[in-house]
Amino acid sequence: MSDKEMRTYDVVVIGAGPVGENVADRTRAAGLSTVIVESELVGGECSYWACEPSKALLRPALLYREAARFPGVASAVTGPLDAGAVLKHRDRMVAEWNDQDQVAWLDSVDVELIRGHSRLDGPRRVTVHTPGGETIRLAARHAVAVCTGTTAALPPLPGLDAVRPWTSREATSAREVPGRLAVLGAGVVATEMAAAWQALGARVTLIAREPRLLGRVEDFAADLVAQRLREAGVELRFETTITAAERAGGPDDGIHLTLADGTRLVADELLLATGRAPRTADIGLETIGLTPGEWLGTDDTFTVTAVAGDWLYAVGDVNHRALLTHQGKYQARIAGSVIADRARGMVLDTGRWGRHAGTADTEAVPQVVFADPEIAAVGLTTEDAARAGIEVDVVDYEIGRVAGAIQYDPAYRGRARVLIDPRRRVIVGATFAGPGVAELLHSATIAITGEVPIERLWHAVPAFPTISEVWLRLLETYRDRQHRTGDAVPRAGR
Repeated sequence: MSDKEMRTYDVVVIGAGPVGENVADRTRAAGLSTVIVESELVGGECSYWACEPSKALLRPALLYREAARFPGVASAVTGPLDAGAVLKHRDRMVAEWNDQDQVAWLDSVDVELIRGHSRLDGPRRVTVHTPGGETIRLAARHAVAVCTGTTAALPPLPGLDAVRPWTSREATSAREVPGRLAVLGAGVVATEMAAAWQALGARVTLIAREPRLLGRVEDFAADLVAQRLREAGVELRFETTITAAERAGGPDDGIHLTLADGTRLVADELLLATGRAPRTADIGLETIGLTPGEWLGTDDTFTVTAVAGDWLYAVGDVNHRALLTHQGKYQARIAGSVIADRARGMVLDTGRWGRHAGTADTEAVPQVVFADPEIAAVGLTTEDAARAGIEVDVVDYEIGRVAGAIQYDPAYRGRARVLIDPRRRVIVGATFAGPGVAELLHSATIAITGEVPIERLWHAVPAFPTISEVWLRLLETYRDRQHRTGDAVPRAGR
């Protein structure tokens, strides 16, 4: 095919990560011809450099620590983790960075794949430059969906190219355990990777400008994680940052770091976990009147609001609504339905609970931090409520007092918190911190999204003995406080 020929499809999807795959699946299932363009591996960041490999590194570490604390098992836990075996397990979980299974899935749903770097080339037009030097021009009858995700946002440190720092990609794909690892950041990537590499044998120093870890979760949960990290041997340095970094001498001489407080340290590797930036710098935004490198703002149908004609969609992390894989896939399901129904000329249902409205990105976003202990949270935090002036009743319970938790770990340390709207008597936020709490999260998400009244939650009976019994204890705590004091439950947001 010559460079001048144009291939026309109903839908062109840019980016074949989980989000792009789900958009393409929905539009193709609706009978729309769909092509997806990918410059790297089909399956995207989550499959090869984020969710999957990070959890493959973390799960052995968490399991090891749980076993080492458990009577009758602790004596059998001798020696350190087998780092080589863990890294091989990680490699298997990412299919050795081979995407043939993902490509086979695209074939099975009849979505065409083009490999190469794609750029918008005016309204409903995309140009692809393939690895073989071919130029392929695409036209979309109905929609172009940008699903390019994000890339690491690096701080303005001089000489970074010479330092050759890790980003999240190198942190999840490294072939060897560094002797000394410095981590700059206080968010999820910094926290999880500090835990994983310390467990695998690295001496980890975490450096954070912030006064604590995980600034978007409840204080008590972040404090539990910090305590565990220190117990594991991680050095935490808060309220400072790196002002200079230099890789001295040869590649084996280490990276010399100077901190804002004047102290110095040497590391073999430096992980920069300082945020994410949209992957939009080189996708042709200027050809449709947008600024390269910016986030793509959308409405609740994931249509880009700054572009006329309802043909351009931004789905997943690139729209900056909720930078989580599961939220991106949720958006993709809605966007695919919107594209299909607009193509049919149907009127969209965009009400609050409508088929074509993405509301979960603002009302009930669930997230798990796979640290030690796990943190599972959805909805508002106490700080969120106070900042927004929303009145909530704050109900806490020590999870270690629940029989199921003691069965899980006799020395269980953890806490649950729910935030209750005293007027509507529904839960608007929940945070759980402790071993095994990730599986509590969906019940909380349902309670918040469904606006289940407290009176109805009494009839959702948790099984005994499981950690989920904490739900009953939270309700009892709320009831007992109200009975004792009339209405003097600890309250935030007033």
